[in-house]
Amino acid sequence: MSKERKFGLGHFIAGAALGAGLGVLFAPKSGSETRKELKKKLDDLVTQVKNIDIKEVKEDFDKKVEEIKEGLADLDREKVIDIAKEKGTALKNKAQELVDMAKEKGTPKLKKTAQDVLENVIKVSKEAIKKLEA
Repeated sequence: MSKERKFGLGHFIAGAALGAGLGVLFAPKSGSETRKELKKKLDDLVTQVKNIDIKEVKEDFDKKVEEIKEGLADLDREKVIDIAKEKGTALKNKAQELVDMAKEKGTPKLKKTAQDVLENVIKVSKEAIKKLEA
């Protein structure tokens, strides 16, 4: 059983504060300057946090997640369509080879049957691709 870690806004803010604090502490300044700058950055962060609309942030995240899911679905559909087109082309080429062989070695009836096969392969391939694209 795997444990899922959930990071909320509080974790995000704590991480941002820690990063800002570490950045200021490692800057090449005197201790008093560093403390003043750190206090200012923390005050700025608190001000920004107060202005965050949690509902809006959640809606934005939800929207992006849905966009990603839709993109993945489209990607899968596009892959299937591309594969169907490739297979349709390969089948058409094989059916055309059959027609060519029938013309070269066969009788008029064999040529007609091979031509019918080619036309049906093209028709079925087009219908399958059309359904996939819809």
